[in-house]
Amino acid sequence: MEWLNYHHLRYFWTVAKEGSLARAAEKLHVSQPSISEQIRELESAFGEKLFQREGRNNKLTAAGRAVFGYAEEIFALGRELMNALKQRPSTKALRLYVGMADSFPKLVTNKILKPVFAMSQTAHVICREGKLEDLLAQLAAHRLDIVLADEPASSSTNFKTYNHSLGETGTTFCAEKNLAAKLKRNFPQSLNDAPALLPTENTSLRRALETWFREQTIQPRIVAEFEDLALMKVMAAEGLGFTALPSVAVNDAVVHYGFQAIGRTEKCGMQFHAITAERRIAHPAVALITSQARVMMKD
Repeated sequence: MEWLNYHHLRYFWTVAKEGSLARAAEKLHVSQPSISEQIRELESAFGEKLFQREGRNNKLTAAGRAVFGYAEEIFALGRELMNALKQRPSTKALRLYVGMADSFPKLVTNKILKPVFAMSQTAHVICREGKLEDLLAQLAAHRLDIVLADEPASSSTNFKTYNHSLGETGTTFCAEKNLAAKLKRNFPQSLNDAPALLPTENTSLRRALETWFREQTIQPRIVAEFEDLALMKVMAAEGLGFTALPSVAVNDAVVHYGFQAIGRTEKCGMQFHAITAERRIAHPAVALITSQARVMMKD
């Protein structure tokens, strides 16, 4: 039987969490070459590369991300064991592993997850972001309890998944206050040739926007396209162009980014889905999310 070297695993885990060998070496009080050597031994044991170089940075490979997920659980359980043996107050928490498709709006994720933190039982939420197909593979391997996505899982996937509708919302066009004041006049035609910051073409929101633009005979001047929707909002807050947000999250966007609404349409919207590996939801936090989100979308 092969045994895992947990010492090597902890070095790997620390580098992944800290984001660099230098910070990990400082935290662990060991040299960078020592850490590098032990990670190489771990990679040799697994037969997989765990990091890949991107410029000056080390980025986790697909295998590295999988190992990191296991390491998170292993060391969390270790902390719980120490607390239990030392008779500290119980820190046992309900664990919820959430996968978020990278096209899923973060402000909507925040609203959806809020009820979990208000549960009577302490919740420990672990959020992982990625491509929908990668997240579904983790769901099938029971590495995730739920996946949040702006489209349902396809019936052509190689494993069984169940889609639970969380509702839908219209779209509100927003911008920095000066640009918003200008574009409010004669909306929606004011968006024609206006600078736009939009999601990339592979997202459901972008496809819905393109359809609506054609129906309104509008052709915005696209300044930039984003897979990272958080970056899109940051740049829109700088006044570089208008952007489109789910109407359910506009109030939060006003608080966080200082946006002002230009106009709203219900004919161009987003649908939100929770995807699970089981038809009947057993996890109490997942059940809470699916029930409360439907109420939230009606507000």
